[in-house]
Amino acid sequence: MHSHDHPTGPADETFDVIVVGARVAGAATAMLLARAGLRTLVIDQSARGADTLSTHALMRGGVLQLSRWGLLDEIVARGTPAVRRTTFVYADERVDIGIKPTHGVDALYAPRRTVIDPLLVRAAEQAGADVRHQTAVRDLVRHDGRVVGVCATTPHGRVRFGGRLVIGADGIRSTIARLTGARLRRTGAHAAAATYGYWSDLDTDGYEWVFRPNACSGVIPTNDGQACVFASAQPARIGRGGVDVIRAIVAAGSPELASRLAAATPPAGTRTWPGQPGYFRQAHGPGWALVGDAGYFKDPIGAHGLTDALRDAELLARAVIDGFDLSDDGSSLTEALEHFEATRDHLSVPLFETVDRIAGNEWDDAEIPGLLRRLSSSMADEVETLAALDAVRVP
Repeated sequence: MHSHDHPTGPADETFDVIVVGARVAGAATAMLLARAGLRTLVIDQSARGADTLSTHALMRGGVLQLSRWGLLDEIVARGTPAVRRTTFVYADERVDIGIKPTHGVDALYAPRRTVIDPLLVRAAEQAGADVRHQTAVRDLVRHDGRVVGVCATTPHGRVRFGGRLVIGADGIRSTIARLTGARLRRTGAHAAAATYGYWSDLDTDGYEWVFRPNACSGVIPTNDGQACVFASAQPARIGRGGVDVIRAIVAAGSPELASRLAAATPPAGTRTWPGQPGYFRQAHGPGWALVGDAGYFKDPIGAHGLTDALRDAELLARAVIDGFDLSDDGSSLTEALEHFEATRDHLSVPLFETVDRIAGNEWDDAEIPGLLRRLSSSMADEVETLAALDAVRVP
Protein backbone atom coordinates (compact mmCIF):
# COMPACT_ATOMS: atom_id res chain seq x y z
CA MET A 1 0.00 0.00 0.00
CA HIS A 2 1.35 3.47 -0.84
CA SER A 3 1.08 6.50 1.41
CA HIS A 4 -1.54 8.85 0.13
CA ASP A 5 -3.90 11.59 1.18
CA HIS A 6 -6.82 10.59 3.37
CA PRO A 7 -8.77 13.85 3.40
CA THR A 8 -11.96 12.29 4.74
CA GLY A 9 -12.85 10.23 7.77
CA PRO A 10 -11.75 10.91 11.34
CA ALA A 11 -8.92 9.14 13.10
CA ASP A 12 -9.93 6.57 15.70
CA GLU A 13 -7.72 8.38 18.22
CA THR A 14 -5.65 11.56 18.04
CA PHE A 15 -2.38 12.48 19.76
CA ASP A 16 0.18 15.26 19.62
CA VAL A 17 2.99 12.86 18.67
CA ILE A 18 3.03 9.24 17.47
CA VAL A 19 6.31 7.38 18.06
CA VAL A 20 6.72 4.22 15.97
CA GLY A 21 9.11 1.87 17.77
CA ALA A 22 9.34 1.20 21.52
CA ARG A 23 13.01 0.28 21.74
CA VAL A 24 15.67 2.51 23.28
CA ALA A 25 15.42 5.52 20.94
CA GLY A 26 11.63 5.47 20.67
CA ALA A 27 10.81 4.81 24.32
CA ALA A 28 13.29 7.44 25.51
CA THR A 29 11.97 10.05 23.07
CA ALA A 30 8.38 9.29 24.10
CA MET A 31 9.27 9.52 27.78
CA LEU A 32 10.76 13.00 27.35
CA LEU A 33 7.84 14.22 25.22
CA ALA A 34 5.31 12.90 27.74
CA ARG A 35 7.22 14.48 30.62
CA ALA A 36 6.86 17.79 28.78
CA GLY A 37 3.07 17.31 28.65
CA LEU A 38 2.62 16.27 25.01
CA ARG A 39 -0.01 13.59 24.36
CA THR A 40 2.23 10.81 23.11
CA LEU A 41 1.39 7.42 21.60
CA VAL A 42 4.08 4.73 21.21
CA ILE A 43 3.42 1.69 19.02
CA ASP A 44 5.68 -1.29 18.37
CA GLN A 45 5.08 -4.41 16.32
CA SER A 46 7.01 -6.70 18.70
CA ALA A 47 5.83 -8.12 22.00
CA ARG A 48 6.67 -6.23 25.18
CA GLY A 49 10.08 -7.10 26.61
CA ALA A 50 11.29 -9.09 23.58
CA ASP A 51 15.07 -9.32 23.16
CA THR A 52 16.83 -7.87 20.13
CA LEU A 53 20.23 -8.06 18.42
CA SER A 54 22.59 -5.91 20.51
CA THR A 55 25.92 -5.88 22.29
CA HIS A 56 24.61 -3.60 25.07
CA ALA A 57 27.61 -1.41 25.81
CA LEU A 58 26.84 2.13 26.92
CA MET A 59 29.53 4.76 26.56
CA ARG A 60 29.79 7.73 28.90
CA GLY A 61 27.26 9.83 26.97
CA GLY A 62 24.61 7.12 27.31
CA VAL A 63 25.19 6.65 31.04
CA LEU A 64 25.01 10.45 31.45
CA GLN A 65 21.57 10.43 29.81
CA LEU A 66 20.17 7.66 32.02
CA SER A 67 21.55 9.42 35.08
CA ARG A 68 20.03 12.76 34.07
CA TRP A 69 16.64 11.14 33.49
CA GLY A 70 16.64 9.44 36.91
CA LEU A 71 16.84 5.90 35.50
CA LEU A 72 20.42 4.83 36.22
CA ASP A 73 19.71 3.62 39.75
CA GLU A 74 17.17 1.13 38.43
CA ILE A 75 19.66 -0.15 35.82
CA VAL A 76 22.10 -0.76 38.68
CA ALA A 77 19.41 -2.30 40.89
CA ARG A 78 18.69 -4.86 38.16
CA GLY A 79 22.18 -6.29 38.66
CA THR A 80 23.96 -4.51 35.80
CA PRO A 81 27.66 -4.53 36.74
CA ALA A 82 29.56 -1.25 36.99
CA VAL A 83 32.42 -1.08 34.48
CA ARG A 84 35.32 0.98 35.83
CA ARG A 85 38.05 -0.06 33.41
CA THR A 86 38.41 -0.31 29.65
CA THR A 87 41.25 -2.33 28.09
CA PHE A 88 42.44 -1.86 24.52
CA VAL A 89 44.65 -4.47 22.84
CA TYR A 90 46.15 -3.49 19.48
CA ALA A 91 49.45 -3.83 17.63
CA ASP A 92 51.89 -4.87 20.39
CA GLU A 93 50.19 -2.84 23.08
CA ARG A 94 47.75 -3.37 25.91
CA VAL A 95 46.34 -0.13 27.31
CA ASP A 96 44.25 -0.06 30.51
CA ILE A 97 42.14 3.04 31.08
CA GLY A 98 40.31 3.70 34.34
CA ILE A 99 36.90 5.38 34.08
CA LYS A 100 37.45 8.81 35.62
CA PRO A 101 34.41 10.35 37.33
CA THR A 102 33.14 13.30 35.25
CA HIS A 103 29.72 14.91 34.85
CA GLY A 104 28.38 12.68 37.64
CA VAL A 105 29.32 9.47 35.80
CA ASP A 106 31.81 7.23 37.63
CA ALA A 107 31.23 3.94 35.77
CA LEU A 108 29.93 2.55 32.49
CA TYR A 109 27.17 -0.07 32.16
CA ALA A 110 26.01 -2.59 29.55
CA PRO A 111 22.44 -3.66 30.43
CA ARG A 112 20.79 -6.50 28.55
CA ARG A 113 18.12 -5.26 26.18
CA THR A 114 15.58 -7.26 28.20
CA VAL A 115 16.46 -4.86 31.05
CA ILE A 116 16.86 -1.42 29.46
CA ASP A 117 14.09 -1.61 26.84
CA PRO A 118 11.24 -2.45 29.28
CA LEU A 119 12.65 0.04 31.80
CA LEU A 120 12.42 2.88 29.26
CA VAL A 121 8.95 1.77 28.17
CA ARG A 122 7.80 1.80 31.81
CA ALA A 123 9.33 5.26 32.29
CA ALA A 124 7.46 6.50 29.21
CA GLU A 125 4.20 5.11 30.60
CA GLN A 126 4.84 6.62 34.01
CA ALA A 127 5.34 9.99 32.29
CA GLY A 128 1.91 9.61 30.65
CA ALA A 129 2.69 8.09 27.24
CA ASP A 130 0.26 5.52 25.84
CA VAL A 131 2.31 2.44 24.80
CA ARG A 132 0.85 -0.31 22.62
CA HIS A 133 2.78 -3.38 21.50
CA GLN A 134 1.92 -5.80 18.70
CA THR A 135 0.76 -2.84 16.65
CA ALA A 136 2.29 -2.50 13.17
CA VAL A 137 2.17 0.55 10.88
CA ARG A 138 0.86 -0.30 7.42
CA ASP A 139 0.53 3.17 5.90
CA LEU A 140 0.83 6.88 6.61
CA VAL A 141 -2.10 9.28 6.61
CA ARG A 142 -1.36 12.52 4.75
CA HIS A 143 -3.21 15.77 4.26
CA ASP A 144 -1.99 18.47 1.86
CA GLY A 145 1.31 16.62 1.55
CA ARG A 146 1.92 16.52 5.29
CA VAL A 147 1.95 13.37 7.44
CA VAL A 148 -0.96 13.61 9.89
CA GLY A 149 -1.18 10.06 11.23
CA VAL A 150 -0.74 6.34 10.65
CA CYS A 151 -2.86 3.37 9.66
CA ALA A 152 -1.93 0.37 11.80
CA THR A 153 -2.85 -3.24 12.39
CA THR A 154 -3.47 -4.45 15.96
CA PRO A 155 -4.44 -7.89 17.32
CA HIS A 156 -8.02 -6.54 17.25
CA GLY A 157 -8.01 -5.23 13.68
CA ARG A 158 -7.12 -2.07 11.77
CA VAL A 159 -7.01 1.34 13.36
CA ARG A 160 -6.09 4.90 12.37
CA PHE A 161 -4.21 7.23 14.71
CA GLY A 162 -3.93 10.96 14.09
CA GLY A 163 -0.91 12.98 15.18
CA ARG A 164 0.72 16.32 14.48
CA LEU A 165 4.09 14.58 14.24
CA VAL A 166 5.00 10.95 13.46
CA ILE A 167 8.44 9.86 14.69
CA GLY A 168 10.03 6.76 13.17
CA ALA A 169 12.14 4.99 15.77
CA ASP A 170 11.72 1.64 14.05
CA GLY A 171 15.28 0.66 13.24
CA ILE A 172 17.42 -0.03 10.19
CA ARG A 173 14.53 -1.32 8.08
CA SER A 174 12.33 1.58 9.19
CA THR A 175 8.81 1.49 7.80
CA ILE A 176 8.48 5.22 8.43
CA ALA A 177 11.68 5.98 6.51
CA ARG A 178 10.43 3.87 3.60
CA LEU A 179 6.93 5.35 3.52
CA THR A 180 8.17 8.94 3.77
CA GLY A 181 10.87 8.36 1.16
CA ALA A 182 13.54 9.69 3.54
CA ARG A 183 16.66 10.26 1.45
CA LEU A 184 20.06 8.82 2.22
CA ARG A 185 22.34 11.76 3.04
CA ARG A 186 25.57 9.81 3.44
CA THR A 187 26.56 6.13 3.30
CA GLY A 188 29.53 4.19 4.60
CA ALA A 189 31.88 2.26 2.35
CA HIS A 190 32.37 -0.74 4.62
CA ALA A 191 30.50 -3.33 6.66
CA ALA A 192 31.93 -5.81 9.14
CA ALA A 193 30.02 -8.89 10.25
CA ALA A 194 29.85 -9.87 13.91
CA THR A 195 28.92 -12.89 15.99
CA TYR A 196 28.43 -12.94 19.76
CA GLY A 197 27.30 -15.01 22.71
CA TYR A 198 27.11 -14.91 26.51
CA TRP A 199 29.85 -16.63 28.51
CA SER A 200 29.47 -17.33 32.22
CA ASP A 201 32.27 -17.38 34.82
CA LEU A 202 34.59 -15.36 32.57
CA ASP A 203 37.44 -13.67 34.44
CA THR A 204 37.04 -10.02 33.39
CA ASP A 205 36.87 -6.68 35.16
CA GLY A 206 35.62 -4.31 32.47
CA TYR A 207 35.17 -3.63 28.79
CA GLU A 208 37.84 -5.29 26.64
CA TRP A 209 38.40 -4.31 23.01
CA VAL A 210 40.82 -6.19 20.77
CA PHE A 211 41.72 -4.61 17.42
CA ARG A 212 43.60 -6.80 14.93
CA PRO A 213 43.22 -6.59 11.15
CA ASN A 214 40.23 -8.77 10.26
CA ALA A 215 40.15 -10.19 13.80
CA CYS A 216 38.49 -7.75 16.20
CA SER A 217 36.82 -8.98 19.36
CA GLY A 218 35.67 -7.82 22.76
CA VAL A 219 34.18 -8.56 26.15
CA ILE A 220 31.22 -6.64 27.58
CA PRO A 221 30.15 -7.58 31.15
CA THR A 222 26.37 -7.58 31.44
CA ASN A 223 23.55 -8.83 33.70
CA ASP A 224 23.33 -12.16 35.55
CA GLY A 225 27.09 -12.60 35.85
CA GLN A 226 27.44 -13.05 32.11
CA ALA A 227 29.76 -11.40 29.60
CA CYS A 228 28.88 -10.73 25.98
CA VAL A 229 31.87 -11.89 23.93
CA PHE A 230 31.89 -10.81 20.30
CA ALA A 231 34.02 -11.27 17.22
CA SER A 232 34.00 -8.84 14.29
CA ALA A 233 35.65 -9.30 10.91
CA GLN A 234 34.91 -9.22 7.20
CA PRO A 235 31.68 -11.15 6.43
CA ALA A 236 33.56 -13.99 4.71
CA ARG A 237 35.53 -14.71 7.88
CA ILE A 238 32.51 -14.57 10.22
CA GLY A 239 30.37 -16.72 7.94
CA ARG A 240 27.44 -18.09 9.93
CA GLY A 241 29.19 -17.30 13.21
CA GLY A 242 29.15 -19.50 16.29
CA VAL A 243 31.27 -20.31 19.33
CA ASP A 244 34.16 -21.80 17.32
CA VAL A 245 34.39 -18.69 15.12
CA ILE A 246 34.44 -16.46 18.20
CA ARG A 247 37.18 -18.58 19.81
CA ALA A 248 39.30 -18.55 16.65
CA ILE A 249 39.09 -14.79 16.17
CA VAL A 250 39.73 -14.09 19.86
CA ALA A 251 42.79 -16.36 19.71
CA ALA A 252 44.09 -14.52 16.62
CA GLY A 253 43.78 -11.16 18.37
CA SER A 254 44.54 -11.95 22.01
CA PRO A 255 45.88 -15.36 23.09
CA GLU A 256 45.63 -14.16 26.70
CA LEU A 257 41.87 -13.51 26.38
CA ALA A 258 41.51 -16.84 24.53
CA SER A 259 42.93 -18.71 27.52
CA ARG A 260 40.46 -17.01 29.88
CA LEU A 261 37.64 -17.81 27.47
CA ALA A 262 38.68 -21.49 27.45
CA ALA A 263 38.29 -21.58 31.24
CA ALA A 264 34.79 -20.07 31.17
CA THR A 265 31.38 -21.60 30.40
CA PRO A 266 30.45 -21.07 26.73
CA PRO A 267 26.96 -20.19 25.53
CA ALA A 268 24.49 -22.73 24.20
CA GLY A 269 23.89 -20.49 21.18
CA THR A 270 25.13 -17.34 19.49
CA ARG A 271 23.69 -14.50 17.41
CA THR A 272 25.24 -13.32 14.15
CA TRP A 273 25.05 -9.94 12.41
CA PRO A 274 25.78 -10.23 8.66
CA GLY A 275 26.93 -6.63 8.27
CA GLN A 276 25.35 -3.45 6.94
CA PRO A 277 27.09 -0.30 5.69
CA GLY A 278 26.39 2.73 7.84
CA TYR A 279 24.21 5.63 6.69
CA PHE A 280 22.62 8.95 7.55
CA ARG A 281 19.05 9.41 6.43
CA GLN A 282 17.23 12.71 6.09
CA ALA A 283 16.03 13.27 9.66
CA HIS A 284 12.70 15.01 9.08
CA GLY A 285 10.07 16.19 6.63
CA PRO A 286 6.51 17.59 6.74
CA GLY A 287 4.92 15.99 9.79
CA TRP A 288 7.59 13.35 10.40
CA ALA A 289 11.03 12.76 11.93
CA LEU A 290 13.44 9.84 12.39
CA VAL A 291 15.48 8.90 15.47
CA GLY A 292 17.82 6.05 16.42
CA ASP A 293 18.87 3.54 13.74
CA ALA A 294 15.94 4.68 11.59
CA GLY A 295 17.81 7.94 10.99
CA TYR A 296 21.47 7.13 11.51
CA PHE A 297 23.40 3.87 11.78
CA LYS A 298 27.05 2.94 11.97
CA ASP A 299 28.89 -0.35 12.30
CA PRO A 300 28.55 -2.02 15.73
CA ILE A 301 32.36 -2.24 16.08
CA GLY A 302 32.12 1.29 17.51
CA ALA A 303 29.87 0.00 20.35
CA HIS A 304 28.07 3.32 20.21
CA GLY A 305 24.57 2.51 18.95
CA LEU A 306 22.78 2.64 22.31
CA THR A 307 24.58 5.82 23.29
CA ASP A 308 23.60 7.41 19.97
CA ALA A 309 19.98 6.36 20.53
CA LEU A 310 19.82 7.97 23.97
CA ARG A 311 21.64 11.09 22.79
CA ASP A 312 19.37 11.61 19.77
CA ALA A 313 16.24 10.92 21.82
CA GLU A 314 17.21 13.89 23.97
CA LEU A 315 18.13 16.11 21.02
CA LEU A 316 14.94 15.27 19.11
CA ALA A 317 12.65 15.61 22.13
CA ARG A 318 14.09 19.06 22.87
CA ALA A 319 13.56 20.09 19.25
CA VAL A 320 9.94 18.90 19.24
CA ILE A 321 9.19 20.58 22.57
CA ASP A 322 10.80 23.82 21.41
CA GLY A 323 8.99 23.81 18.06
CA PHE A 324 5.59 22.49 19.11
CA ASP A 325 3.58 25.68 18.82
CA LEU A 326 -0.02 24.84 17.98
CA SER A 327 -0.71 28.37 16.82
CA ASP A 328 1.71 28.43 13.89
CA ASP A 329 1.80 26.73 10.49
CA GLY A 330 4.46 24.21 11.44
CA SER A 331 7.41 26.47 10.58
CA SER A 332 8.62 26.58 14.21
CA LEU A 333 8.70 22.79 14.33
CA THR A 334 10.44 22.57 10.95
CA GLU A 335 13.11 25.01 12.11
CA ALA A 336 13.63 23.08 15.36
CA LEU A 337 13.90 19.77 13.48
CA GLU A 338 16.45 21.28 11.09
CA HIS A 339 18.52 22.22 14.14
CA PHE A 340 18.19 18.65 15.46
CA GLU A 341 19.43 17.18 12.19
CA ALA A 342 22.38 19.60 12.05
CA THR A 343 23.38 18.79 15.64
CA ARG A 344 23.01 15.04 15.09
CA ASP A 345 25.27 15.19 12.05
CA HIS A 346 27.83 17.52 13.65
CA LEU A 347 28.26 15.10 16.57
CA SER A 348 28.08 11.94 14.46
CA VAL A 349 30.08 12.45 11.27
CA PRO A 350 33.60 12.28 12.80
CA LEU A 351 32.69 9.11 14.72
CA PHE A 352 30.94 7.66 11.67
CA GLU A 353 33.94 8.12 9.39
CA THR A 354 36.37 6.58 11.88
CA VAL A 355 34.12 3.58 12.60
CA ASP A 356 33.57 3.05 8.87
CA ARG A 357 37.34 2.86 8.36
CA ILE A 358 37.72 0.36 11.22
CA ALA A 359 34.80 -1.73 9.90
CA GLY A 360 36.57 -2.16 6.56
CA ASN A 361 39.35 -4.17 8.24
CA GLU A 362 41.80 -2.73 5.71
CA TRP A 363 43.98 -0.94 8.27
CA ASP A 364 47.14 -2.33 9.82
CA ASP A 365 48.78 -2.27 13.24
CA ALA A 366 50.46 1.05 12.43
CA GLU A 367 47.17 2.83 11.62
CA ILE A 368 44.86 1.55 14.36
CA PRO A 369 46.26 3.59 17.30
CA GLY A 370 45.46 6.83 15.45
CA LEU A 371 41.95 5.61 14.59
CA LEU A 372 41.28 4.77 18.23
CA ARG A 373 42.52 8.20 19.34
CA ARG A 374 40.09 9.79 16.88
CA LEU A 375 37.25 7.67 18.27
CA SER A 376 38.08 8.77 21.80
CA SER A 377 38.24 12.43 20.81
CA SER A 378 34.84 12.29 19.05
CA MET A 379 33.23 10.66 22.09
CA ALA A 380 34.68 13.32 24.40
CA ASP A 381 33.18 16.09 22.22
CA GLU A 382 29.80 14.37 22.38
CA VAL A 383 29.86 14.12 26.19
CA GLU A 384 30.72 17.81 26.51
CA THR A 385 27.75 18.71 24.28
CA LEU A 386 25.37 16.52 26.28
CA ALA A 387 26.66 17.77 29.63
CA ALA A 388 26.07 21.38 28.52
CA LEU A 389 22.37 20.56 28.03
CA ASP A 390 21.91 20.38 31.80
CA ALA A 391 21.38 24.11 31.86
CA VAL A 392 18.26 23.72 29.69
CA ARG A 393 16.52 20.87 31.48
CA VAL A 394 13.75 19.05 29.65
CA PRO A 395 10.59 19.61 31.76
